Amino acid sequence: MIHPWTLLALALGLALDAFSVAIAVGVVLPRLSFRPIFRLAWHFGFFQFLMPIVGWLAGMTVQKHVAAFDHWVAFGLLGGIGGKMILESFRSGPELSRSDPTRGWSLIMLSLATSIDALAVGISMAVVGIRIWLPSVVIGVVALLMTVLGMHLGRRLGARLGRHMERIGGLILIAIGSKILIEHLVG
Repeated sequence: MIHPWTLLALALGLALDAFSVAIAVGVVLPRLSFRPIFRLAWHFGFFQFLMPIVGWLAGMTVQKHVAAFDHWVAFGLLGGIGGKMILESFRSGPELSRSDPTRGWSLIMLSLATSIDALAVGISMAVVGIRIWLPSVVIGVVALLMTVLGMHLGRRLGARLGRHMERIGGLILIAIGSKILIEHLVG
């Protein structure tokens, strides 16, 4: 059994990527309403819930294979979406309909990229013999709540700073992907 405070700290740590991405998404959305908040929060929470279970079920068998490239996948997904956000920020015209990152493949890619670390957590919990269901629920719920908070914070920053904030949001995504890559290559 994992100590409740340890579990909460773990869940918050895993949710920081989702929180940062949610800030960036909140910046780029033209209007923040229930639907995009629900879509992003639900997907981030669900993927954060599911990935530790997948990792736990896979156990040590897959760890060697996944660890070899998971950081490159996260870097590529976050870097690509961040780069797209930066490019779109330079396009002019209020009538421009920017893509909504809470829909389609962007949503799936962001959900995967922000939950890859949760897969590793599930693998490690299997190794030390911790049951996965309660930790997965806590991790998912914390990610969902941090996503909602991040989107609202991003919306406020975006309203004040406009397109500059959209560029910063893209840079944040690229920085998160780079951080993941560097941690795995150096660590």
